[in-house]
Amino acid sequence: MRNLTYYVAVSLDGFIAAADGTFDVFPVEGDHIEMIFEEYPDTLPGAGRRMLGIDPPNRNFDTVLMGRATYEVPGGGPSPYPHLRQYVVSTTATGTPAEVEVISGDVLGKVRELKAEDGLGIWLCGGGKLAAALLPEIDRLVLKVNPIVLGRGIPLFDGEFPAHRFTPEAPRVFKSGVVVTAFDRD
Repeated sequence: MRNLTYYVAVSLDGFIAAADGTFDVFPVEGDHIEMIFEEYPDTLPGAGRRMLGIDPPNRNFDTVLMGRATYEVPGGGPSPYPHLRQYVVSTTATGTPAEVEVISGDVLGKVRELKAEDGLGIWLCGGGKLAAALLPEIDRLVLKVNPIVLGRGIPLFDGEFPAHRFTPEAPRVFKSGVVVTAFDRD
């Protein structure tokens, strides 16, 4: 059985993006970036891989799930993660290329099907509403907490749900101020 991991950058006050959906306030330089390259190379978008001239093998994930707004982030292109199986959860997305499947119905059912397959893990890339809907199936959180307070924006989990408990691993503190902590579902 594969795991669903919500791996995401977040502000100190719990937002994964500003109110307008942008996330360019999160630092893309610093010693935490080396950790991403080494431990989570599969989360680098195709455009970034091409720009850096790298094509590392997937270490953690072979599938990515994202909401429509995450999929439509400028610069991502029609196939933002060509090295992964790509799923967009949306009732309005149209015109996606063949390698990007749109899930417009039972997202929990589809995630359960994906988790039952063989392979690497499934990465929940964003957004907050999708994370809230998928919380019953999230096995692991990997939060890159950035030393920034946004005040408002898109919350880490945006919706109503019962409390869920996760057990943290030891946090990793970087000179950049970013703290990465992984949490496993109890």
